[in-house]
Amino acid sequence: MNRAFIFDVFGTLVNWREGVATIVALAFKENGITVDPYTFADAWRARYDPAMERIRVQGRSYVALDVLHRENLDATLTEFGIGNNFSNDDREGLNQSWEKLPVWTDVHDGLDRLKLLGFVAPCSNASIALSMRLARFAGLNWDSIVGAEIAQNYKPAREVYLSSCKTLGFEPENVVMVAAHNADLVAARLAGLQTAFVVRPNEYGAAQTVDLIPESDWTYVAKDLIDLAEQVKSLS
Repeated sequence: MNRAFIFDVFGTLVNWREGVATIVALAFKENGITVDPYTFADAWRARYDPAMERIRVQGRSYVALDVLHRENLDATLTEFGIGNNFSNDDREGLNQSWEKLPVWTDVHDGLDRLKLLGFVAPCSNASIALSMRLARFAGLNWDSIVGAEIAQNYKPAREVYLSSCKTLGFEPENVVMVAAHNADLVAARLAGLQTAFVVRPNEYGAAQTVDLIPESDWTYVAKDLIDLAEQVKSLS
């Protein structure tokens, strides 16, 4: 095989909002908390990019996403005034929600089809440990795991894409970055990769306003992974 497909995971392959909110809802119910779990999940996720920016730009040394998620969880519990309701063990359980996320309905079939056309691996901001556990939970049958931890930096830093290609043994032009986020694809294309936009109109819920359309002439634009596989196959 002379190509590889690397994937954004949170949002592109798994429904992080639904998965996190489901686990948060159970914890809130046990503690008699009436905060809406989706509102909490959105607030927790909103701290994601600023936390990575402190590493990408502001000089903080690299730490794994698991650590950033836990720091962001602690801050979000404080923001909602419910920090005293959760012990350290409770917080660890909540933090593990990122390892227990459901896939979108096309993902298993789509990945199986793409795997016939090239190697497949996540290029995620998740740590290798998080990616491994999520893959086992969600049934993601990877050939390898690459991404942020190998580069010791976070997307959209150029080295994340290039180190992923190098680790897999491919030149960037023979690697397709698959994502539901235009900004991810901008960075991948600047690093020399091919690009595939897969729309996920409900990543942020029914009121989503971002990444509903492709914002550039990506190599591929697909309605889902099955469609992407069919497009790639037709050009092979």
